[in-house]
Amino acid sequence: MFKKIRLKIILGIIIFAIILITTMNIFNIEIIKNSNLNQDTIANICNNIKIVTIGSIVIFLIGVFILVKVLSKYVIYPVDKLIKGGEKITNSNREDMIDMMTSELKDKLSEVSSQKNQIETILLHMTDGIIAFNRRGEIILLNPAAKQLLSIGPEDNTFDDIFQKFKLDINMEKIIYLENWTSTEQRIEVEDKFVNVYFAPFKDELDRPDGVIAVVQDITEHVKLDNMQKEFVADVSHELKTPITSIMGYADTLLEGDYDKETQEKFLNVIASESRRMARLVTDLLTLSRYDNNKNKTKKVQFDLGELVKKCQEKLAIEIKKKNHDVKCFVTADVPLVYADKDDIERVILNILTNSIKYTKENGEIKIYVGFVYNDAYIKIFDNGIGIPEEDLSRIFERFYRVDKARTREMGGTGLGLSIAKEILDKNGGSIDIKSVVGKGTEVVIKIPTK
Repeated sequence: MFKKIRLKIILGIIIFAIILITTMNIFNIEIIKNSNLNQDTIANICNNIKIVTIGSIVIFLIGVFILVKVLSKYVIYPVDKLIKGGEKITNSNREDMIDMMTSELKDKLSEVSSQKNQIETILLHMTDGIIAFNRRGEIILLNPAAKQLLSIGPEDNTFDDIFQKFKLDINMEKIIYLENWTSTEQRIEVEDKFVNVYFAPFKDELDRPDGVIAVVQDITEHVKLDNMQKEFVADVSHELKTPITSIMGYADTLLEGDYDKETQEKFLNVIASESRRMARLVTDLLTLSRYDNNKNKTKKVQFDLGELVKKCQEKLAIEIKKKNHDVKCFVTADVPLVYADKDDIERVILNILTNSIKYTKENGEIKIYVGFVYNDAYIKIFDNGIGIPEEDLSRIFERFYRVDKARTREMGGTGLGLSIAKEILDKNGGSIDIKSVVGKGTEVVIKIPTK
């Protein structure tokens, strides 16, 4: 660049000087020719002018050369150097800025992509359903949980498609535009499920309503527990009311009249029986309460399960003899010691054996097997009693659930025995399973972990 500038300056000055000198000489020669001088004088003057012109040009060229050298050294070269340095700095800064902007852009894109993947993963694995609608009511986001909970099909693409079939008293306009509807909650029954749907509007960057989000929660278990609690309270009230009514009735009857000793004894026996029944009910309720609140601490020890089963059979010998049952106990050889709360397990065995004795007709047959499989010892109790209907098997561990309430009450049951047995086995790491056929009998399998 420096050489080009210098060359341009030299050429420009030389051309300008030649044109200027030539023009002046031609003008002077024309003036002389038009004068009255003789030809020889004119010729001599013209020759002198040409010599002077050539000398002027040479001197001018030398001066131009010297001037260009000086300008180049003190003006052009520093400016050229400054420009080149500036270009280098500018190019370097531009490259650095481009690299920095590229790096920042990559970081931002990576961060956005990471956040997007995180949100998608969260929505995909959430147990709660999420649905987002734009202002036109069209779905813009839908996770798998929402599809399942609300049974959303491919044809359901808008707010009305999904919620209109449930006949809800709610719409997009109410949620978005009415201030007192900024959020709302609706309970929906979908097939065999109960769900809560929370509606709330969301806004854009200008704080204007932009759509609605619906959060769907499965509350089926909560509803079931709530219903069970209500049934439990009702059952407890009924179970306590019945013996209290009997006791009060017979006691008032005794107080009102003078009865013979035999009648008095009969009435007192009823009062005593109902009192014992009420005491058993209260005891069972307290036991369940202790297990529910983890107040009943299990004291696990090692013991022989076969010996415990035989001991329970001996305790129930009188009841067995009354109904003339044939009870046989078989213990497989080399059953390892079990590790559990011995008193609790004894209570479970007595409860199951008592049920078999109660619900097996006279001269019935009961077989007990004690064995070992994998890491669990087991007790299998077979009887040929009245059995349990198949539709009731899934509910027999519910509190106060009884297949035949009248017969159970007549036999002195509280409806809590199997519930307590399951609670005990759960606390000791065991399990209980019941299979039954009406009119053929029942099979109960109890598993208890070994040491």
